[in-house]
Amino acid sequence: MKESGYIIDIHQNRIFPGEVEFQKGQIIQIHESEASNDQYILPGFIDAHVHIESSMIVPSEFARMAVTHGTVATVSDPHEIGNVLGVEGVKYMIENGRQVPFKFFFGAPSCVPATPFETAGAVIDKNGIEELLKRDDVKYLAEMMNWPGVLRGQKDVLEKLAIARKYRKVIDGHAPGLRGTRVKAYCAAGMSTDHECFTADEALDKLKYGMKILIREGSAAKNFEALIGLMPDHWKNLMFCSDDKHPDDLEEGHIDQLVKRALNKGYDLFHVLHMACANPVKHYGLDVGLLRTGDPADFIIVDNLDDFNILKTYINGQCVSESGITMIQRVETKIVNNFSLSLKTAMEFQCTAASNRIRVIEALDGQLITRERIEDAKVEEGMCIADIDRDILKL
Repeated sequence: MKESGYIIDIHQNRIFPGEVEFQKGQIIQIHESEASNDQYILPGFIDAHVHIESSMIVPSEFARMAVTHGTVATVSDPHEIGNVLGVEGVKYMIENGRQVPFKFFFGAPSCVPATPFETAGAVIDKNGIEELLKRDDVKYLAEMMNWPGVLRGQKDVLEKLAIARKYRKVIDGHAPGLRGTRVKAYCAAGMSTDHECFTADEALDKLKYGMKILIREGSAAKNFEALIGLMPDHWKNLMFCSDDKHPDDLEEGHIDQLVKRALNKGYDLFHVLHMACANPVKHYGLDVGLLRTGDPADFIIVDNLDDFNILKTYINGQCVSESGITMIQRVETKIVNNFSLSLKTAMEFQCTAASNRIRVIEALDGQLITRERIEDAKVEEGMCIADIDRDILKL
C-alpha cells in the first residue's frame, strides 16, 4: 500500500514531497517524489497519560473515538477500575483493548486505594504490583500519588518502587504543588514524570531535577495555557496528555486540539510534534511508529498545517479512520462492575450545626486543586443546610 503527499520528517526537521510505502503493518520505504496531492503525512498522536475509565466507555470504544482525531496510542493508567476491582480490573482493560487495532499501553496502578480513608472496593499490594509489572504488556508503574509516603520512606511504597526498578519499568509521578528539596527527594526516588503542574514555576522546578512534564488539558484540569510557554526551552522534556477525557469532549477532539493550539500560538511545528508523537515513545519505550523505514505503519494524514484536519489515521498499516469516520468495529464485551451500597435516606445526610461558621472546600474552575474557605453557615432548626444561593453544598 502507498500514501503520498508532503511528508513531515520530525527526525530531520524537514518537509518534502514523497511517498510512504507499507505492507504487513510495517513501513518498507519512504522516498521523495512529486506530490500527487497537497495532504501532509506525519506520525500519529499519543496521549501520554490518561485514565480511560474517566471517558465512561471501555477501551475498545475509546479507541473508536480517539482515532478520528489522529490518536494512535495512549499511556493509560487503569487506577480507577483498579480501585474498584483490583488486579482483575486492570486485566479487563488490557483484554478489552486488545480486541481493537489501537495501541493501549497500560501501567500498574501504584496507589490502590489512593488514601487509607477510601472504601473503594479493592487493594493492589506489592504482590499485585509484581504480578502486573512482570507482564510485558504492562509498561510502567502508574502515578505514585503517595508522595508523602515516598518522602517518609513508607515500607509498602518503597517496595512497589523497588519492584518497578527490578523489572526496569518507568515510574510515573504525581505531586501537585511539590517544590524545592521535597521534589528533589521525590525525583531521586525514581519518579520520572509529573502531569499535575498548574504553574510554570512549579514545572521548571521539576524539570530542574530531571522530571518530564506532561502538559495536561482534559475535561477537568486545564493547564495548557499555564505551561505551553515552556516549549521553546524545554520541548525535549515535555509531552501532551488529557488525564481525564469525558465522551462529549472526546467527540470534539483529543491531542490534535493541543497541537492546533500550540501551532496557532506560533510554536515550532517540529517541537510540537516531538511532544505529541515522539517524546512519549522514547520515554516509555512504546512500540509505536514514528514515520521511519522499518517502523510500524502508524501515521496520520492531515489536509494542511493551518486547520490540521485529520483525513486518515493508520495503525499498523490499517486505515482505522477516514474523514472523521471510525473504521474500528464495535466490540461486544462483558461490562464489569462492583457497586455495593444500601439505600440511603434523606435523614442520613442531616448535619447538626456545631457553630454558625463552616469550613468550605472551594472548587477552582479548570483545576483539580482546591482552596479552604471559612463561611457563615445557613442554619435552620439547629441543622446546617445547603445554601444554593451561594453555591455552598453538602458533600
